[in-house]
Parts: sequence; C-alpha cells; structure tokens
Amino acid sequence: MIKNLITISSLALLSALIYFDNTLIKVSRYKIKSDKIPKGFNNFKIVHLSDLHSYGFKNYNIQLIKKINNENPNIIVMTGDMVNKYDTNFEKFLNLSEALSKKYDIYYILGNHEVRLKKDDLDFIIQKLKKFGIKVLSNEKVNIMRKKDYINIYGMDIPLSYYKIINKPSNVEEIINGVLNKCNEKEYNILLAHNPLYFEEYAKNNVDITLSGHVHGGMIRLPFIGALLSPERKFFPKYNSGVYEVNNKKLIVSTGIGHSRPGVRLFNRPEIVSITLLN
Repeated sequence: MIKNLITISSLALLSALIYFDNTLIKVSRYKIKSDKIPKGFNNFKIVHLSDLHSYGFKNYNIQLIKKINNENPNIIVMTGDMVNKYDTNFEKFLNLSEALSKKYDIYYILGNHEVRLKKDDLDFIIQKLKKFGIKVLSNEKVNIMRKKDYINIYGMDIPLSYYKIINKPSNVEEIINGVLNKCNEKEYNILLAHNPLYFEEYAKNNVDITLSGHVHGGMIRLPFIGALLSPERKFFPKYNSGVYEVNNKKLIVSTGIGHSRPGVRLFNRPEIVSITLLN
C-alpha cells in the first residue's frame, strides 16, 4: 500500500513538473555592452524568439504576447523553426506573427523545419509574413536606422545537410563566408542563424552577436550537468542555452518556446530572450 502511494505520488509530481516545464514561459534578460554600439542604440532592446514549432499556449498565445509586451522591445527577431514540419495550416504561428507585427518590427529567418516543408507551404508562410510587414532575411543584410546611427542585422539560411551531422563539414567556412563576407569590423553586426554549432565560423566574420536556437536547451536539462541531447542526437551539446564568447564575439542561444514531435521539456521551461544593447 505504502509502495503504491509512493509510486502514485512520484508519478503525479513528475506529471506536474512536465506540465509546468512545457507551459510556463520564462524571460531571460541579457545586457550586452560594447563600444561599437552607436549612441543612438543605447538601451535598444531586442526580443529573440525561436523554435515555437507551431506550439500553442492557452487563449491563442495571449500569455506569450503579454510577456513580450511587458519587455517593450524595439524589435523582435525570430530565428527559425517557428513552425513544425508536421503542421498543416500554420495557424498558431501566423496568428502570433500577425498580432505582434501590428506593434513591432520583426525580422525572421528559416530553420531546418521550415526548409523541410513543401515548397508551396513555405511560399505560403513567407507570403503571409511579408503581408504582415515582417522582414524575411534570406542570406542578406539590413540596416536598422535610428537618426544617423545604424546597426546591421544579417540573416543566414543554413543548408539542411548541415544539421543532421555530428562533425562540422569541411566546406562550412566557405558557405558562411559567402554570406557574411567579413562584416565591417567597425560597424555593429548581429547575425540571425538558426544553428549555433558554427559559432566559431560566424565570429571569424566580425559578427558581434549571433542569435540562435535549434538545440531546445537540450530538451531535458539535468541538474548540475545541463543540456542532455541536441537534435543531431549528440549528447551534452556545447552550445545549448545562454551566452557564449569567443574572441569578444558573443553567441546567445535560446532554449526555444515549443518542441518538435515527439518531445517534452524537463527542467527546461519555454523561453523568451530579451537583450538590451548598451554603449
């Protein structure tokens, strides 16, 4: 009897933990200081969303939108896998995007799930986003202006063949260099790249901050150890959550909002990343 009660209590506790770890959104805030940040961008705030995977919170993502509004960002960036390759109508993501686009400038790149979609489905999503006024960045750069000051945002499409791998392909630098072409080191450069695996290569191209997702924080995070598994089926992925630095260049990895199928979060709540630039 006692053994059964312990078992039932343990299962109930685990179920509650899984529920909260998959529904309660946290906000992770970072302050990034650099002499390269123009004065006009002091206290400029970026909200970073990634890996929604067509996931829906209660009441049409009202919880998610409320937390974003509380941050009051200057812009929002979305770093891919906002839809799920198994989705059929993309309603949850498109409704969220339309609601946010009415208040914020948004910059969006593709993740591996978007690239896996049928061409007609991907075209449909991109057309909808552009209709909302969202900037879809495909291996290109835009300037964000504030009076006479500006910063650069690059958006990179990473080939699908560069995901399901353990070791870096030999020609990865050629691919990345072709897009970034050594960013102007005197300007402040932000890169949106879904996969954080190639951070060292991004940094070599004078990218000051890379914003990524993809790893989902390892999905299951173990106490005192951290991320358990990457989508590449690699245990204990190096870049999985938070801020990393190489030669004064930074990488911020979001643990994401949803999860692909099958999947469940444990000790790893859905995350909104809020970044404030300081000069």
